[in-house]
Amino acid sequence: MHYAIRDYNPEHESAWLRCRVLSFLTTAYFDDVVTSKPAIPAPGFELITQDSGTLAGILDVAIDGELATVETIAVHPDHQRRGIGRALLDQARARARRLGARTLDAWTRDDPGTLRWYRANGFTEGEHYLHVYANYYTDPSEPDRAIGARQPGLRPMAIFAHASLQDEHAMRTQFARVHVCRRFVSML
Repeated sequence: MHYAIRDYNPEHESAWLRCRVLSFLTTAYFDDVVTSKPAIPAPGFELITQDSGTLAGILDVAIDGELATVETIAVHPDHQRRGIGRALLDQARARARRLGARTLDAWTRDDPGTLRWYRANGFTEGEHYLHVYANYYTDPSEPDRAIGARQPGLRPMAIFAHASLQDEHAMRTQFARVHVCRRFVSML
């Protein structure tokens, strides 16, 4: 198979989204789903690799002065373990250097395979912080512990909540994303 690395363009968005979701599915980022590709402002760049027109890998890099940051790297599960991630990373390193970056960083979660990959590709660990999820279905008291009795240093980043339909107007004036949840019933 021949993998050609090229610049991303908007016609690739649907394939980019599928590649990202499918590659993240078996990692610690399984729940990090986006419905549209985040923009990478210049001088950053977005790379894809294809095999016979099929998108096999993606890599987005943001650049801020001398710092380049891997925003997304993913290889479609059907194309993993073929050197695609390393080839994308090599291309990204070269391009970031040409754009004046001196450091390339990447933030990731504690997925053992991902950690091994970064280490094998010359990265060393630096800063650390926690991603904390409050999930009622894991423990009904989690959300209350997260925001009801705030822990020092804990900053809620995302909360999923239920509200009464009678509060719909108030909710829509306060929050950008409000959906009416509907139950459909079929009598048997």
